Amino acid sequence: MLREMRIRNLGVIHDAEVRLSPGLNVLTGETGAGKTMVVTGLGLLLGRRADPGLIRTGAAAAIIEGIVEVGTDHPAAARAIAAGADADDVTDGLVLVRTVGADGRSRGHVAGRAAPLSVLSELGETLIAVHGQADQWRLRRPEEHRSLLDAYAGPELVGAAGAYRSCYATLADLEREHARAAAAESTRDAEVTALRAHVEEIERLKPTPGEDERLRAEEDRLGHAEALRLAAGLAHAGLAGADSRDGEPTLGALDLLAQARAALSAASEHDPTLADLHARCAELGYQVDDLAGDLAGYVTGVEADPGRLAWVQERRGQLSRLARRLGVEVADLADWSLRASERMTGLDGDGRRRSDLAAVIQRQRQELGERAAVLSRVRAEHADRMAAAIQTELTQLAMGSARIRMSVEQRDDPDGLAVPGHRTPLRYGPTGIDDVEIQLAANPGSVPRSVAKAASGGELSRVMLAVEVVLGSSDVPTFVFDEVDAGVGGRAALALGGRLAALARHSQVVVVTHLAQVAAFADQHLVIDKETDGQVTAAGIRVLDEPGRLAELSRMMAGVDGTAALDHARDLLQHARATIRKGPGPTRPGRPGAIRPVRPAAGAGCGAVGA
Repeated sequence: MLREMRIRNLGVIHDAEVRLSPGLNVLTGETGAGKTMVVTGLGLLLGRRADPGLIRTGAAAAIIEGIVEVGTDHPAAARAIAAGADADDVTDGLVLVRTVGADGRSRGHVAGRAAPLSVLSELGETLIAVHGQADQWRLRRPEEHRSLLDAYAGPELVGAAGAYRSCYATLADLEREHARAAAAESTRDAEVTALRAHVEEIERLKPTPGEDERLRAEEDRLGHAEALRLAAGLAHAGLAGADSRDGEPTLGALDLLAQARAALSAASEHDPTLADLHARCAELGYQVDDLAGDLAGYVTGVEADPGRLAWVQERRGQLSRLARRLGVEVADLADWSLRASERMTGLDGDGRRRSDLAAVIQRQRQELGERAAVLSRVRAEHADRMAAAIQTELTQLAMGSARIRMSVEQRDDPDGLAVPGHRTPLRYGPTGIDDVEIQLAANPGSVPRSVAKAASGGELSRVMLAVEVVLGSSDVPTFVFDEVDAGVGGRAALALGGRLAALARHSQVVVVTHLAQVAAFADQHLVIDKETDGQVTAAGIRVLDEPGRLAELSRMMAGVDGTAALDHARDLLQHARATIRKGPGPTRPGRPGAIRPVRPAAGAGCGAVGA
């Protein structure tokens, strides 16, 4: 249970200490005294988002400290130890601290060790359930009714919902991939068409390795044929000799080499060195003779062929234009054609992938439909149990004639999901196929309608309280209710107080209320007082003794002091105590398996520190 909480510099509260007892703790006070700040401080202690604007004017930070008693086997104890707390610190009283700076920075501590706010939040989920009037929005929004039913259904639904969500996520991924493939199909077809045209043109031209270099050389030779023939002819004449213009032959290099060889021939036999030179001269003659023959052949072979030159130039132009279009060199055309063919094969595979995806999606939708049917069946089974549990609670809250119905229905959708057991496709989403609605028939003979439309303000408060109690987990030892009795009065308020008292037999309950009928059932009554010296306003919290309770109940009912008001308060207090003495009340309701035995009563806490 929550044993103690200290609040400093939060709203009108300067420094207040709240000591809570087992059972029903009621907090009352004048409007604006700061009751809501107590609940706000508790929310901050449990890791909720902080508003720096709530920090007391002039203060550097607001600090909220709490001490919670937990058993060694409670999940909160294990989580605190995992966060670094010592086991002894946990069993002696788990200390939680939240500091909110005026600069918006926030810090948390668990058992004296710094901890992320997420740890405070996780601990809070297992220790304290805070419910306020603002929580009624969950009843006013039909889409939230499904989450309430799912919370009630517990582990069985968690498994079914998890299997559905996993299947739904897989289907969503497949459908996105299929949509991308479909969107890319037109682009793919255009790319395949272009690739095929280029590949066909390359195959028509049939470029060979090194062809461009060979064509360039041939074009150069054909374009300079006359110059080549003239140069080769002049060189041949210089080597072999030629007829001059007057008809006399001119000597060439061959003739001169022959004369040199003849001059050396007679004397070479007398000197080996000269003989070697004579041999070299003879060898040179042979080489020049071969060169002259080659030049003569070259001159004969060089011909000007305009037709061949035009073909070579056109061939080179075709290859160059295609290479420029493709952004490659002419020498790389063959490799480009090979890569293009591989790309077309891959694109054809993408088309087949789309067909394969369509088949996989069909199977996935079939599986999703089966999982949706299971999830819907689990919801329907628990819907009746939840409705019965809420109706039982409403009987305790002076709404015995009310009828509660948990509607679980589906909507047809031509583009929806085929679900076993349904003739037409159904609308579906991440949470399944079900539209869940809590319906109320407040009076006999009336038709159940959405609770958001059928319930008055007071009835809505009681339905919300019933839902909260029904949803209460057996692992959460403390309930906090902040003015959930809004709109309730008279006998209904007495019934509500009695129900809270019955709940307090099995859990610690903290209630912030304006109703004397509720406050009369308290095991411990605390009041928050606001004082001002004309410049600074501060609030403090104190535990009321018997005379103090009578005075506070009198104020809450009549707003004035007097014998009649005190007598009325005394009668109300006696009535509440008599109601409590009638019996232990029903065991704690909720989902199947959530009932637990009554705890032995502990001594009431006491004490308060004012501002």
